[in-house]
Amino acid sequence: MSNSYYAPKGGHPGQEVLHTGRAVFTEAYAVIPKGVMRDIVISYFPHWELTRGWVIARPLSGFAETFSQYILEVQPNGGSESPEDDEGAESVLFVVEGGVRLTIDGEQHDLEPGGYAYLPAGCNWQLHNHGTVNANFHWIRKRYQAVKGIDKPEAFVINEKDVEPIEMPGTDGGWKTTRFVSQDDMRHDMHVNIVSFEPGGVIPFEETHVMEHGLYVLEGKAVYLLNKDWVEVEAGDFMWLRAFCPQACYAGGPKRFRYLLYKDVNRHAKLNGYFAPPA
Repeated sequence: MSNSYYAPKGGHPGQEVLHTGRAVFTEAYAVIPKGVMRDIVISYFPHWELTRGWVIARPLSGFAETFSQYILEVQPNGGSESPEDDEGAESVLFVVEGGVRLTIDGEQHDLEPGGYAYLPAGCNWQLHNHGTVNANFHWIRKRYQAVKGIDKPEAFVINEKDVEPIEMPGTDGGWKTTRFVSQDDMRHDMHVNIVSFEPGGVIPFEETHVMEHGLYVLEGKAVYLLNKDWVEVEAGDFMWLRAFCPQACYAGGPKRFRYLLYKDVNRHAKLNGYFAPPA
């Protein structure tokens, strides 16, 4: 089965369109529907040419705090020679439309839809669109948490179609995860995976865990449990969950339900603000 990826188009609704929408921001989660990603909310970034983007997650005190996520739209001949200004930031790029040329330490890689790149902190990289149509990709950034005695991971480039999804136990293939990094690789402090449900597939319990999440729906539709609320979501929507927000899922519709998933992993919780009692 071929993979499908939703990409926002921007634009602006007409004055006759009803205001009622699905956007919500709570103390436990946020939903940013695809209809919110309009021209009026775009951002521009230093040293990026012919490029605009939607910032769909950023660290907020008291909410999700570990990552930022952008959707960038790069026009033909656009891109950047100096894309990242934070030497401590690691990144994942995932292409959903068009194509880009990614250069890592002088080595060129052409990424098409489904293309995935991991870029470690301090990596020397550049990105350009040499095609004739706009390129659209996700850029997930996190401050890397180094651990004494554990090497920093290397950069790599792959395409989703070259990674075999892993079936969740007892689901008969109804729930699968495409993992780009091994779960027990302690060099990595974040995972960006693709989760897929066949129509009727479910998360059959309320997941409640320490990892923060960003979930961008690539394909299909579902009803998703966020804290106490069952929310309808579809391709192009983004869900943002703080730690310990309960979640579950019922996949509906005639097609697979698939999303790009961020989570922080493999590190001790920071104990900022907590102090040992005096001896």
